[in-house]
Amino acid sequence: MVWPFVVIAVALVVHGVSRRWPDLVQQIVMPLGVAAIGVALWQIGCDMSGTDIFPTPWDTVLAFGDIIESDRLLGDSIASLYRVTWGFVLATMCAVPVGLVVGWSTRSFWAMNPIIQGLRPISPIAWIPIAILWFGIGDGAGVFLIFLSSFFPICVGTMAGVRNISLVHQRSAANFGVHGFELMRRVVLPGAMPQIITSLRIALGVAWLVIVAAEMVGMDSGLGYLINDARNMGSRYDLVVATMIVIGLIGIVLDLLIRRLETFEEVKWGYVKQ
Repeated sequence: MVWPFVVIAVALVVHGVSRRWPDLVQQIVMPLGVAAIGVALWQIGCDMSGTDIFPTPWDTVLAFGDIIESDRLLGDSIASLYRVTWGFVLATMCAVPVGLVVGWSTRSFWAMNPIIQGLRPISPIAWIPIAILWFGIGDGAGVFLIFLSSFFPICVGTMAGVRNISLVHQRSAANFGVHGFELMRRVVLPGAMPQIITSLRIALGVAWLVIVAAEMVGMDSGLGYLINDARNMGSRYDLVVATMIVIGLIGIVLDLLIRRLETFEEVKWGYVKQ
């Protein structure tokens, strides 16, 4: 029976909310409690529906063993991370300077903003046929898709961060003789940095989502390809769900890593301490 686990998980969450534990303990225990509730509800749903197709939590645990024994999990994870890393880094290197210039210069904003806003709503998934046509089946297409999916959120976030800088800061810098590139380096970039970091977090999440979708339809390796292969391999939905959990866990780690940027002294001012 799963009900005892539900009761224990709810008790952990409620006890954590009551703030009787240190903050660090709450940050660990409360997510685990919520996850335990989710797993319990998952098991209850499988039991009540009587399905033989959708896997139970225990079936999924066993599927992890099959994936690990096949030696595919590590290789496919590295393939996906490789594509995301290169595409995301290239997008950041291009999008931040473009966003700074377009956000700071009114004429550049008039010229470029309509183009950026026109291309931004196009789903990166829609670019998959073109990416395969240009780069073929492989890493090139994946890096290109990640570049596209990351560029626009970072660029728009940078533009917004620059344009939202207070005129008081700009005029104060001008009174001290700070102009041109020095103004951009010492005032504009630090002032926009919290918004840029937020846009990086959003872009990285979108990039991780897009690469999995792209690998399902147009590549021969990666976690998305692993899901597609498991589905075609006798409808092994236990392997599908196990891979989905791996994707989610890697996404959590990536978000935690990008949030480390918020701890730098230069940007701490832009965040409210909880």
